[in-house]
Amino acid sequence: MTGMTSSARPLLNRRLAEFGTTIFAEMSALALQTGSINLGQGFPDTDGPEEIREAAVRALRDGRGNQYPPGPGIPELRTAIAAHQQRRYGLSYDPDTEVLVTAGATEAIAAALLALVEPGDEVIAFEPYYDSYAACVAMAGGTRVPVTLRPHEGTFRLDLDELRAAVTDRTRLLLINTPHNPTGTVLTRDELTAIAELAVERDLLVVTDEVYEHLTFDEAEHVPLATFPGMRDRTVSIGSAGKTFSFTGWKVGWVTGAPDLVAAVRSAKQFLTYVASGPFQYAVAEALRLPDSYFADFRADMLAKRDLLAGGLERAGFKVFRPAGTYFITTDIRPLGESDGFTFCRALPERCGVVAIPNAVFYDHREQGAPFVRFAFCKRTGVLEEAASRLKTLAA
Repeated sequence: MTGMTSSARPLLNRRLAEFGTTIFAEMSALALQTGSINLGQGFPDTDGPEEIREAAVRALRDGRGNQYPPGPGIPELRTAIAAHQQRRYGLSYDPDTEVLVTAGATEAIAAALLALVEPGDEVIAFEPYYDSYAACVAMAGGTRVPVTLRPHEGTFRLDLDELRAAVTDRTRLLLINTPHNPTGTVLTRDELTAIAELAVERDLLVVTDEVYEHLTFDEAEHVPLATFPGMRDRTVSIGSAGKTFSFTGWKVGWVTGAPDLVAAVRSAKQFLTYVASGPFQYAVAEALRLPDSYFADFRADMLAKRDLLAGGLERAGFKVFRPAGTYFITTDIRPLGESDGFTFCRALPERCGVVAIPNAVFYDHREQGAPFVRFAFCKRTGVLEEAASRLKTLAA
Protein backbone atom coordinates (compact mmCIF):
# COMPACT_ATOMS: atom_id res chain seq x y z
CA MET A 1 0.00 0.00 0.00
CA THR A 2 1.29 3.48 -0.81
CA GLY A 3 0.43 6.95 0.34
CA MET A 4 0.06 5.93 3.99
CA THR A 5 3.09 7.80 5.31
CA SER A 6 4.65 11.15 4.61
CA SER A 7 8.18 11.06 3.23
CA ALA A 8 8.79 14.45 4.81
CA ARG A 9 9.09 13.04 8.31
CA PRO A 10 10.79 9.82 9.47
CA LEU A 11 8.61 7.27 11.22
CA LEU A 12 10.82 6.92 14.28
CA ASN A 13 10.54 9.61 16.94
CA ARG A 14 13.52 11.91 16.40
CA ARG A 15 14.54 11.54 20.04
CA LEU A 16 15.28 7.88 19.27
CA ALA A 17 16.75 8.40 15.80
CA GLU A 18 20.32 7.74 16.95
CA PHE A 19 19.38 4.40 18.51
CA GLY A 20 19.15 1.67 15.92
CA THR A 21 19.40 -2.07 16.49
CA THR A 22 21.57 -2.67 19.52
CA ILE A 23 25.07 -4.05 19.11
CA PHE A 24 23.99 -6.95 21.33
CA ALA A 25 21.44 -8.10 18.76
CA GLU A 26 24.00 -7.78 15.95
CA MET A 27 26.72 -9.70 17.78
CA SER A 28 24.36 -12.39 19.11
CA ALA A 29 23.13 -12.99 15.55
CA LEU A 30 26.76 -13.22 14.44
CA ALA A 31 27.42 -15.79 17.18
CA LEU A 32 24.56 -17.95 15.87
CA GLN A 33 25.64 -17.62 12.24
CA THR A 34 29.22 -18.66 12.97
CA GLY A 35 28.68 -21.10 15.84
CA SER A 36 30.84 -18.91 18.04
CA ILE A 37 31.03 -18.77 21.82
CA ASN A 38 28.99 -15.72 22.81
CA LEU A 39 30.85 -13.73 25.45
CA GLY A 40 29.09 -10.57 24.29
CA GLN A 41 25.75 -10.36 26.04
CA GLY A 42 25.69 -10.46 29.83
CA PHE A 43 23.46 -13.39 30.67
CA PRO A 44 24.44 -16.67 32.38
CA ASP A 45 24.29 -19.95 30.49
CA THR A 46 23.02 -21.84 33.54
CA ASP A 47 19.99 -21.22 35.74
CA GLY A 48 20.19 -20.07 39.32
CA PRO A 49 19.36 -22.08 42.46
CA GLU A 50 17.02 -25.02 41.94
CA GLU A 51 14.98 -24.18 45.05
CA ILE A 52 14.24 -20.73 43.65
CA ARG A 53 13.15 -22.15 40.30
CA GLU A 54 10.91 -24.56 42.22
CA ALA A 55 9.48 -21.60 44.16
CA ALA A 56 8.37 -20.10 40.85
CA VAL A 57 6.80 -23.40 39.76
CA ARG A 58 5.03 -23.64 43.12
CA ALA A 59 3.64 -20.12 42.73
CA LEU A 60 2.37 -20.94 39.22
CA ARG A 61 0.67 -24.13 40.42
CA ASP A 62 -0.82 -22.43 43.47
CA GLY A 63 -2.28 -19.65 41.32
CA ARG A 64 -0.15 -16.93 42.93
CA GLY A 65 0.73 -14.20 40.46
CA ASN A 66 -1.04 -15.67 37.45
CA GLN A 67 -3.32 -12.64 37.41
CA TYR A 68 -2.19 -9.02 37.78
CA PRO A 69 -0.08 -8.58 40.92
CA PRO A 70 -0.47 -5.34 42.91
CA GLY A 71 0.91 -2.29 41.10
CA PRO A 72 3.82 -1.68 43.52
CA GLY A 73 4.68 -5.41 43.60
CA ILE A 74 3.50 -8.23 45.84
CA PRO A 75 3.80 -7.46 49.58
CA GLU A 76 6.03 -10.51 50.18
CA LEU A 77 8.64 -9.24 47.70
CA ARG A 78 8.52 -5.63 48.87
CA THR A 79 9.04 -6.85 52.44
CA ALA A 80 11.96 -9.05 51.33
CA ILE A 81 13.59 -6.16 49.45
CA ALA A 82 13.29 -3.90 52.50
CA ALA A 83 14.73 -6.64 54.74
CA HIS A 84 17.65 -7.14 52.31
CA GLN A 85 18.50 -3.42 52.33
CA GLN A 86 18.31 -3.34 56.14
CA ARG A 87 20.36 -6.49 56.69
CA ARG A 88 23.12 -5.73 54.22
CA TYR A 89 23.43 -1.96 54.39
CA GLY A 90 21.51 -0.74 57.44
CA LEU A 91 19.08 1.11 55.14
CA SER A 92 15.54 1.16 56.51
CA TYR A 93 12.69 1.34 53.96
CA ASP A 94 8.94 1.08 54.41
CA PRO A 95 7.79 -1.79 52.14
CA ASP A 96 4.48 -0.02 51.48
CA THR A 97 5.70 3.46 50.51
CA GLU A 98 9.42 3.19 49.75
CA VAL A 99 9.75 0.04 47.62
CA LEU A 100 8.56 -0.49 44.03
CA VAL A 101 8.90 -3.69 41.98
CA THR A 102 9.69 -3.20 38.27
CA ALA A 103 10.08 -5.25 35.09
CA GLY A 104 13.80 -5.60 35.59
CA ALA A 105 16.28 -2.83 36.30
CA THR A 106 15.90 -1.53 32.74
CA GLU A 107 12.29 -0.53 33.40
CA ALA A 108 13.33 0.95 36.74
CA ILE A 109 15.84 3.18 34.96
CA ALA A 110 13.31 4.19 32.31
CA ALA A 111 10.56 4.93 34.84
CA ALA A 112 12.92 6.92 37.07
CA LEU A 113 14.16 9.09 34.21
CA LEU A 114 10.72 9.57 32.68
CA ALA A 115 9.39 10.57 36.09
CA LEU A 116 12.17 12.89 37.23
CA VAL A 117 13.54 14.49 34.03
CA GLU A 118 11.86 17.15 31.90
CA PRO A 119 12.89 18.57 28.51
CA GLY A 120 15.96 20.74 28.93
CA ASP A 121 17.18 19.00 32.09
CA GLU A 122 20.73 17.72 32.01
CA VAL A 123 21.58 14.21 33.23
CA ILE A 124 25.17 13.36 34.06
CA ALA A 125 26.21 9.76 33.47
CA PHE A 126 29.61 8.10 33.56
CA GLU A 127 30.73 6.89 30.16
CA PRO A 128 31.09 4.18 29.08
CA TYR A 129 27.48 3.58 30.14
CA TYR A 130 24.87 0.83 29.80
CA ASP A 131 23.19 1.56 26.47
CA SER A 132 19.65 2.02 27.82
CA TYR A 133 20.74 5.09 29.81
CA ALA A 134 21.13 7.23 26.71
CA ALA A 135 17.82 6.06 25.22
CA CYS A 136 15.92 6.68 28.46
CA VAL A 137 17.36 10.18 28.86
CA ALA A 138 16.38 10.87 25.25
CA MET A 139 12.81 9.57 25.75
CA ALA A 140 12.47 11.87 28.76
CA GLY A 141 13.61 14.82 26.63
CA GLY A 142 16.70 15.35 28.76
CA THR A 143 20.24 16.09 27.65
CA ARG A 144 22.88 13.57 28.62
CA VAL A 145 26.22 14.90 29.81
CA PRO A 146 28.89 12.20 29.85
CA VAL A 147 31.77 12.22 32.32
CA THR A 148 34.41 9.79 31.07
CA LEU A 149 36.00 7.09 33.22
CA ARG A 150 39.61 6.87 32.05
CA PRO A 151 42.18 4.07 32.25
CA HIS A 152 44.59 4.55 35.15
CA GLU A 153 46.92 1.97 36.70
CA GLY A 154 45.01 -1.07 35.47
CA THR A 155 41.50 0.19 36.16
CA PHE A 156 39.07 2.88 34.98
CA ARG A 157 38.83 5.87 37.31
CA LEU A 158 36.49 8.79 37.83
CA ASP A 159 37.95 12.31 37.72
CA LEU A 160 36.05 14.10 40.47
CA ASP A 161 37.11 17.54 39.18
CA GLU A 162 35.68 16.64 35.77
CA LEU A 163 32.44 15.57 37.45
CA ARG A 164 32.17 18.83 39.40
CA ALA A 165 32.87 20.85 36.26
CA ALA A 166 30.08 19.01 34.38
CA VAL A 167 27.39 20.27 36.78
CA THR A 168 25.53 23.35 35.54
CA ASP A 169 22.39 25.22 36.54
CA ARG A 170 20.48 22.87 34.21
CA THR A 171 21.75 19.67 35.85
CA ARG A 172 18.80 17.77 37.33
CA LEU A 173 20.17 14.34 38.05
CA LEU A 174 23.29 12.18 38.42
CA LEU A 175 22.96 8.66 36.99
CA ILE A 176 25.47 6.52 38.87
CA ASN A 177 26.35 2.89 38.16
CA THR A 178 28.49 1.00 40.66
CA PRO A 179 29.72 -1.72 40.35
CA HIS A 180 30.15 -0.31 36.86
CA ASN A 181 29.22 -1.99 33.59
CA PRO A 182 31.24 -2.28 31.33
CA THR A 183 34.51 -1.30 33.04
CA GLY A 184 34.15 -3.31 36.25
CA THR A 185 35.07 -0.28 38.37
CA VAL A 186 33.64 -0.12 41.91
CA LEU A 187 33.46 3.41 43.28
CA THR A 188 35.36 3.83 46.56
CA ARG A 189 34.02 5.33 49.79
CA ASP A 190 36.05 8.47 49.13
CA GLU A 191 34.61 8.84 45.62
CA LEU A 192 31.07 8.23 46.86
CA THR A 193 31.57 10.73 49.68
CA ALA A 194 32.59 13.38 47.12
CA ILE A 195 29.62 12.54 44.87
CA ALA A 196 27.24 12.78 47.84
CA GLU A 197 28.69 16.14 48.89
CA LEU A 198 28.32 17.44 45.33
CA ALA A 199 24.69 16.23 45.11
CA VAL A 200 23.80 17.92 48.40
CA GLU A 201 25.67 21.13 47.57
CA ARG A 202 24.05 21.48 44.12
CA ASP A 203 20.66 20.00 45.18
CA LEU A 204 20.77 17.18 42.63
CA LEU A 205 18.68 14.03 42.42
CA VAL A 206 20.60 10.78 42.04
CA VAL A 207 19.61 7.50 40.41
CA THR A 208 21.95 4.64 41.33
CA ASP A 209 22.06 1.43 39.31
CA GLU A 210 23.33 -1.20 41.77
CA VAL A 211 22.39 -4.41 39.95
CA TYR A 212 25.88 -5.90 40.46
CA GLU A 213 25.86 -5.16 44.20
CA HIS A 214 26.65 -8.80 45.09
CA LEU A 215 29.48 -9.11 42.57
CA THR A 216 32.52 -7.33 43.99
CA PHE A 217 35.97 -8.89 44.11
CA ASP A 218 39.28 -8.61 45.91
CA GLU A 219 39.26 -5.62 48.28
CA ALA A 220 36.32 -3.84 46.62
CA GLU A 221 33.06 -3.39 48.52
CA HIS A 222 29.71 -2.09 47.39
CA VAL A 223 28.49 0.84 49.48
CA PRO A 224 25.08 2.25 48.46
CA LEU A 225 25.13 6.00 47.87
CA ALA A 226 21.89 6.27 49.88
CA THR A 227 23.87 5.49 53.05
CA PHE A 228 25.83 8.76 52.84
CA PRO A 229 24.79 11.96 54.67
CA GLY A 230 21.98 13.83 52.95
CA MET A 231 21.47 11.17 50.27
CA ARG A 232 18.59 8.98 51.43
CA ASP A 233 15.93 11.52 50.47
CA ARG A 234 17.42 12.40 47.07
CA THR A 235 18.49 8.93 45.85
CA VAL A 236 16.54 6.37 43.80
CA SER A 237 18.37 3.06 44.26
CA ILE A 238 17.85 0.29 41.70
CA GLY A 239 18.40 -3.45 42.23
CA SER A 240 17.74 -6.60 40.25
CA ALA A 241 17.19 -10.29 40.82
CA GLY A 242 18.44 -11.26 37.36
CA LYS A 243 22.13 -10.59 37.96
CA THR A 244 22.25 -11.90 41.54
CA PHE A 245 20.23 -15.11 41.12
CA SER A 246 20.94 -15.91 37.43
CA PHE A 247 17.33 -15.69 36.26
CA THR A 248 17.67 -12.77 33.84
CA GLY A 249 14.57 -13.80 31.85
CA TRP A 250 12.29 -13.32 34.85
CA LYS A 251 12.74 -9.52 34.68
CA VAL A 252 12.30 -8.68 38.35
CA GLY A 253 13.90 -5.42 39.46
CA TRP A 254 13.14 -2.87 42.14
CA VAL A 255 13.42 0.71 43.27
CA THR A 256 13.95 1.90 46.84
CA GLY A 257 13.82 5.53 47.95
CA ALA A 258 11.94 8.16 49.90
CA PRO A 259 8.12 8.04 49.52
CA ASP A 260 7.86 11.07 47.21
CA LEU A 261 10.58 9.74 44.89
CA VAL A 262 9.09 6.24 44.74
CA ALA A 263 5.61 7.70 44.13
CA ALA A 264 6.97 9.71 41.21
CA VAL A 265 8.69 6.67 39.69
CA ARG A 266 5.54 4.58 40.21
CA SER A 267 3.49 7.19 38.32
CA ALA A 268 5.65 6.64 35.23
CA LYS A 269 6.08 2.87 35.72
CA GLN A 270 2.32 2.20 35.79
CA PHE A 271 2.05 3.35 32.18
CA LEU A 272 5.00 1.27 30.97
CA THR A 273 4.41 -2.37 31.89
CA TYR A 274 1.74 -1.65 34.53
CA VAL A 275 2.80 -4.89 36.26
CA ALA A 276 4.97 -7.87 35.30
CA SER A 277 6.51 -11.18 36.37
CA GLY A 278 3.73 -12.18 38.80
CA PRO A 279 4.74 -15.72 39.85
CA PHE A 280 8.43 -14.85 39.68
CA GLN A 281 7.95 -12.14 42.29
CA TYR A 282 7.08 -14.82 44.85
CA ALA A 283 10.22 -16.78 43.94
CA VAL A 284 12.47 -13.72 44.19
CA ALA A 285 11.02 -12.97 47.62
CA GLU A 286 12.37 -16.37 48.68
CA ALA A 287 15.68 -15.81 46.87
CA LEU A 288 16.37 -12.60 48.80
CA ARG A 289 16.08 -14.61 52.01
CA LEU A 290 18.77 -17.13 50.99
CA PRO A 291 21.56 -17.46 53.58
CA ASP A 292 24.74 -15.39 53.30
CA SER A 293 26.54 -18.52 52.13
CA TYR A 294 24.66 -18.34 48.82
CA PHE A 295 25.94 -14.85 48.09
CA ALA A 296 29.49 -15.78 49.18
CA ASP A 297 29.52 -18.88 46.97
CA PHE A 298 28.10 -16.92 44.03
CA ARG A 299 30.86 -14.33 44.36
CA ALA A 300 33.58 -16.98 44.72
CA ASP A 301 32.36 -18.80 41.61
CA MET A 302 32.38 -15.60 39.56
CA LEU A 303 35.81 -14.63 40.90
CA ALA A 304 37.24 -17.95 39.71
CA LYS A 305 35.64 -17.41 36.31
CA ARG A 306 36.96 -13.85 36.14
CA ASP A 307 40.50 -15.09 36.75
CA LEU A 308 40.13 -17.96 34.28
CA LEU A 309 39.04 -15.70 31.42
CA ALA A 310 41.38 -12.84 32.37
CA GLY A 311 44.33 -15.23 32.25
CA GLY A 312 43.25 -16.53 28.85
CA LEU A 313 42.86 -13.01 27.49
CA GLU A 314 46.31 -12.01 28.78
CA ARG A 315 47.89 -15.07 27.17
CA ALA A 316 46.13 -14.15 23.90
CA GLY A 317 47.87 -10.76 23.96
CA PHE A 318 45.17 -8.41 25.27
CA LYS A 319 45.82 -5.78 27.92
CA VAL A 320 43.30 -6.79 30.57
CA PHE A 321 41.56 -4.49 33.05
CA ARG A 322 40.76 -7.03 35.77
CA PRO A 323 37.36 -5.90 37.10
CA ALA A 324 36.67 -5.16 40.77
CA GLY A 325 32.99 -5.89 40.16
CA THR A 326 30.33 -7.09 37.65
CA TYR A 327 30.83 -10.08 35.35
CA PHE A 328 32.51 -8.23 32.50
CA ILE A 329 36.16 -7.79 31.55
CA THR A 330 37.27 -4.78 29.51
CA THR A 331 40.37 -5.30 27.37
CA ASP A 332 42.61 -3.07 25.27
CA ILE A 333 43.23 -4.49 21.77
CA ARG A 334 46.16 -2.21 20.87
CA PRO A 335 48.81 -4.75 22.02
CA LEU A 336 47.36 -7.01 19.30
CA GLY A 337 48.07 -4.35 16.70
CA GLU A 338 44.39 -3.37 16.52
CA SER A 339 42.75 -0.02 17.30
CA ASP A 340 39.11 -0.24 16.15
CA GLY A 341 36.90 -2.30 18.45
CA PHE A 342 34.02 -2.49 15.94
CA THR A 343 36.20 -3.94 13.20
CA PHE A 344 37.90 -6.27 15.65
CA CYS A 345 34.64 -7.62 17.13
CA ARG A 346 32.99 -8.13 13.75
CA ALA A 347 36.00 -10.15 12.57
CA LEU A 348 36.61 -12.09 15.80
CA PRO A 349 33.96 -14.82 15.23
CA GLU A 350 35.54 -15.81 11.91
CA ARG A 351 39.07 -15.49 13.29
CA CYS A 352 38.65 -17.63 16.39
CA GLY A 353 34.99 -18.38 17.08
CA VAL A 354 34.39 -15.97 19.97
CA VAL A 355 32.00 -13.00 20.20
CA ALA A 356 32.69 -9.85 22.23
CA ILE A 357 31.28 -6.31 22.36
CA PRO A 358 33.08 -3.11 21.28
CA ASN A 359 33.04 -0.68 24.20
CA ALA A 360 32.71 2.31 21.86
CA VAL A 361 28.93 1.67 21.75
CA PHE A 362 28.83 2.75 25.41
CA TYR A 363 30.44 6.14 24.73
CA ASP A 364 29.27 9.49 23.41
CA HIS A 365 32.94 10.17 22.70
CA ARG A 366 33.36 7.12 20.49
CA GLU A 367 37.08 7.73 20.02
CA GLN A 368 37.61 7.35 23.78
CA GLY A 369 36.23 3.82 23.66
CA ALA A 370 37.61 2.77 20.27
CA PRO A 371 40.41 0.41 21.42
CA PHE A 372 38.42 -1.31 24.18
CA VAL A 373 36.45 -4.57 23.94
CA ARG A 374 34.24 -6.23 26.59
CA PHE A 375 33.95 -9.94 27.36
CA ALA A 376 31.36 -11.53 29.71
CA PHE A 377 32.51 -14.30 32.06
CA CYS A 378 29.10 -15.34 33.50
CA LYS A 379 29.36 -18.65 31.61
CA ARG A 380 30.11 -22.27 32.46
CA THR A 381 33.75 -23.01 33.29
CA GLY A 382 34.11 -25.35 30.32
CA VAL A 383 32.81 -22.67 27.95
CA LEU A 384 35.32 -20.13 29.30
CA GLU A 385 38.15 -22.67 28.99
CA GLU A 386 37.21 -23.32 25.35
CA ALA A 387 36.98 -19.56 24.66
CA ALA A 388 40.43 -19.02 26.19
CA SER A 389 41.79 -21.83 24.04
CA ARG A 390 40.29 -20.33 20.86
CA LEU A 391 41.53 -16.82 21.70
CA LYS A 392 45.09 -18.17 22.03
CA THR A 393 45.30 -18.23 18.25
CA LEU A 394 45.40 -14.41 18.29
CA ALA A 395 48.77 -14.49 20.04
CA ALA A 396 50.18 -16.47 17.11
